[in-house]
Amino acid sequence: MSLQKLKQARKAKGLSQTFMAKNLGYTYPSGYANIETGRNKLSLENAKKIADILQMDVNELFFGEELHETGK
Repeated sequence: MSLQKLKQARKAKGLSQTFMAKNLGYTYPSGYANIETGRNKLSLENAKKIADILQMDVNELFFGEELHETGK
């Protein structure tokens, strides 16, 4: 997962880490910030929620091209 891609996608939508944290059910913005910095692992459930908030496909956001290459 490209953490930089996640951060860029969030900023492109004009969303704050606080907004993301609240929508994911975190009490503090650091709950989400720790995902972007790689301190916390991301659950599949939250990956799907983040992709929905950012209006992106979960595979594109978190797996990129690698996921499609292995399906041979």
